Amino acid sequence: MNYRTLRAPAAEFIGTALFVLVGAGSVIANMGGAAGLSIALAHGVGLAVIVTIMMPISGGHINPAVSFGLWVGKQIDAVTLGKYVLAQLLGAIVGALLIKAIFPASAVRMTSLGAPQVSGSMGLVGAIALEALFTFFLVSAVYGTAVSPQAQRVAGFAIGLVVLVCALGGGGALTGAVMNPARAFGPALVAWDWHAQAVYWIGPLLGAAAAAGAWRYLLLPPGTTDLR
Repeated sequence: MNYRTLRAPAAEFIGTALFVLVGAGSVIANMGGAAGLSIALAHGVGLAVIVTIMMPISGGHINPAVSFGLWVGKQIDAVTLGKYVLAQLLGAIVGALLIKAIFPASAVRMTSLGAPQVSGSMGLVGAIALEALFTFFLVSAVYGTAVSPQAQRVAGFAIGLVVLVCALGGGGALTGAVMNPARAFGPALVAWDWHAQAVYWIGPLLGAAAAAGAWRYLLLPPGTTDLR
């Protein structure tokens, strides 16, 4: 196999591992304090940096929901979707394993490796709806700053900023404003804590599909070429 065919999945694997390490690690490092801002900044700024680094190689998806949204919008094909999602999930597992190996065992155990949690005040439907809404904004940022031919090339900054704003706007305290199935899956698998895992798959995938439809049929400029 030509190594060049592995460049993009490898970038998604490494990028997602780093994102989980930084994001979930910030939850553990800030355990017990007024940590909302620190955790939101770690996720938002961390993602902005990682997307910027990996964008020239793989597009910097770092998120199965983003890859799914681009597939629904006919920007990538099904084979690429499968490769990316597999790489992202494996990267998330490796990121979680690194956290388990590096961070204090007691803190890791108390926080379930930084796996996201749904607030007790949120019902299942409300949590799914919130994650779907936030992911709609996230995938819209991807289309608006990376896909559209009219985009200003600030994709990494804009995508990270969406994550930061959603976390600070209330999502961090209610669902974690995860918007990323891999970010939820890796720590949940390694910690074997499947709390509300369905929320972090159903919500982001619904939101991504809605955003892809809106951009493909309404918001992208006429004549934009499908890449699939």
